[in-house]
Amino acid sequence: MTPSRDIHRLIAIMAALRTPGSGCPWDLEQDFGSVAPYTIEEAYEVADAIDRGDYGHLVDELGDLLLQVVFHARMAEEQGLFAFGDVVEAITTKMIRRHPHVFGNARDLSPTAVKDLWDRIKADERAARGAEEPTGVLAGVPIGLPALTRALKLQEKAGKVGFDWNDPKAVLAKIREEADEIEEALDAGDRGEAAAEVGDLLFAVVNLARHLGGDPERVLRGTNAKFERRFASIERALAARGRTPEQSTLDEMDALWNEAKKAETPKG
Repeated sequence: MTPSRDIHRLIAIMAALRTPGSGCPWDLEQDFGSVAPYTIEEAYEVADAIDRGDYGHLVDELGDLLLQVVFHARMAEEQGLFAFGDVVEAITTKMIRRHPHVFGNARDLSPTAVKDLWDRIKADERAARGAEEPTGVLAGVPIGLPALTRALKLQEKAGKVGFDWNDPKAVLAKIREEADEIEEALDAGDRGEAAAEVGDLLFAVVNLARHLGGDPERVLRGTNAKFERRFASIERALAARGRTPEQSTLDEMDALWNEAKKAETPKG
């Protein structure tokens, strides 16, 4: 079998991998549950390639993510649930339905109006599926989302009905309040309560990121990358002195950290 730009070739490859007797033993033993973590991982690797601006690598990562869709669709087809074509039809139907300002008569809408229209259409879709759907302002935020992302979406939904601050500085004051509560719990010797208060602090920090227009997952990934970069600088500096971090002191590493930080600071 040869590579191809045709999606049908990828579907055929997955079918071959899942064919008993001649397919791949590993692929054959997988199910929806075992593949799901890989699907999430591939989505994060797509985001990582975008953050790094590595668009050559993005091609590969998007391919890996597409493979996950084909994999799930193939397993569903084997069970008589649906096929890849049904997935494509479902998303094309949804995109046409949710974009009446492009494919219908609702024209000349602002980006804000488009978002409001999208939310109303989604609400209508939930209502059409019946009363078994979760109800309430916060309904529909998936439990399985990363905690920071889920906190952001919960806050966005609550904010739409007015349960929100109107000033980032008010959120900053809340962050200070939560930090004080952590300190009070530590002073009382209650580490369990202090840990719970850290959750409140994180939730408030997500809120501040939202009010400043930032995606908390994205900004934290940026900080993670910055930490890795600066710590690698510490390791290089210590290696030049013939030592490892384990052989160094905190004061020495802290001084090297400040040097790495200073080197990154743009000169005005």
